[in-house]
Amino acid sequence: MQADEIARVARESFGIEELRPQQLEAIEAAVAGRDVLVVWATGAGKSAVYQVTAALRPGLTAIVSPLIALQEDQLARIEDAPDAPEGVALNSSHGVKARHEAWDKIRSGEASYVLLAPEQLAKDDVVADLAEAGVSLLVVDEAHCIAAWGHDFRPDYLMLGEVIERLGRPPVLALTATATSPVRTEIIERLGMDDPAILVGDVDRPNIEMNVRRHSEKSGKRDAVLDEVAGLPMPGLLYTATRRGAEEYADALHERGVNAVAYHAGLSAKERSDVHEAFHDGTVDVVVATSAFGMGIDKADVRFVVHADIPDSIDAYYQELGRAGRDGEPATATLHYRPEDLSLRRFFAASAPKRGELKRLVSAIAGATRSRAELAAAGGLSSRRVTALLTVLVDAGAVRTGRDGVALRRGMTVERAVDAALERSEERERIDASRIEMLRGYAETRRCRRATLLGYFGQDYVEPCENCDTCAASATDRAARAEDDEPRADAPFHVDEVVCHHEWGEGTVMAVEDDRVTVFFESQGYKVLSTELVAERGLLASA
Repeated sequence: MQADEIARVARESFGIEELRPQQLEAIEAAVAGRDVLVVWATGAGKSAVYQVTAALRPGLTAIVSPLIALQEDQLARIEDAPDAPEGVALNSSHGVKARHEAWDKIRSGEASYVLLAPEQLAKDDVVADLAEAGVSLLVVDEAHCIAAWGHDFRPDYLMLGEVIERLGRPPVLALTATATSPVRTEIIERLGMDDPAILVGDVDRPNIEMNVRRHSEKSGKRDAVLDEVAGLPMPGLLYTATRRGAEEYADALHERGVNAVAYHAGLSAKERSDVHEAFHDGTVDVVVATSAFGMGIDKADVRFVVHADIPDSIDAYYQELGRAGRDGEPATATLHYRPEDLSLRRFFAASAPKRGELKRLVSAIAGATRSRAELAAAGGLSSRRVTALLTVLVDAGAVRTGRDGVALRRGMTVERAVDAALERSEERERIDASRIEMLRGYAETRRCRRATLLGYFGQDYVEPCENCDTCAASATDRAARAEDDEPRADAPFHVDEVVCHHEWGEGTVMAVEDDRVTVFFESQGYKVLSTELVAERGLLASA
């Protein structure tokens, strides 16, 4: 496909006057039928890649998105384009008549795009009908959700690898805003991507000022959060760790005259939808939310993202703060940090399944292929708990899920399946705990915060950025820090290098500093090692 033709379709069909070089590269690869993984910062134009690609490839493009609000927003963009092909959405918010009309358009070829949640693809009839219609491109939005080591893992994404095969193995276009090297590897493996083009862009958001405010007292932190939010330019987002916190902060802001509303998973679907619409329309100035509020946001003029509580990982934090300043104008991201709050995150991370409930579930699976509803009844477990336990069992390779239901893998006994799941769960706990420690490092660093964050994602950055609180320190102090922290020219390892530890096995180098190297080990999580000790004891070797 010629670049001129791609540029013409982008301009005439979607009103995109100029594609960035990486957008053009991604579209060329996808149009040619190659699998593509795109990792670009929020607002970098990932949606344009699948929109233009689909317009240039004959047949139906299926776009998997995790949230109904996100699907509807993407559909609205297609509908608002000057001359884009028609799109439809299949989700639980649409009535029977609307779904029938959508399928009629899909079968007739009138619709070129279909947006749907992964839960829809758990339905055999939906996958069968899509296969019959012929899917020429499968787009996986928010692709990090398929990675068990990712920050927003969603069990329903695990089935996508099987769905892709059932659809006749169309080309796959995976999109995400944040994915470290290990997460990228897992996305590729779980989706069964074949020699994909991997396009990792600059994830820096230079217009966002990054700050951390440290507190010793809980009440003092609360007052500081309220003072900051009330004094910032609107609109903005305030993130909390709990539903109760979201409600309390929203009420307190109301008392200060701020038009704020709470958002969390405890609200009804209609209530959540109303908050989204009010925020987008500008009738609400501040949304006080748990992490449940996020991927459906496409509001360019968010002026601040404040975290009242520390999130569970740098991945999650960077994606959440990236919702500020998508218009390129100055914005602020502040993390209010109290070291004692880390214990709450450790509590959330420590959610290992119990041997007894695992054994009841696996016993119910053994000997027959059953649906999730049947397993819940047979094991005496809630459907939500069954889903959580199955996630661990699938990730451990103990069970498989298919169109007929759930079954033990060949040669797997009840005890072996339970042991494998518990071992995998312990690994996940170690990794979650290591993520929290990495976030502690960010909160307590004396280095440029932007350099610290970007280093975590494998991107080199020459500090200072002049747009974070640590870089706002005196020139003398900053120069001293730069001299202390500048990576050695003869550093023994480089970012993304695969290394081997005698005890922890293979790992991926995530960051290299003068006196330390950060490595991600799949079984252990993130480890920060002294370069001096690594050299003295030969702890790491190139794999």
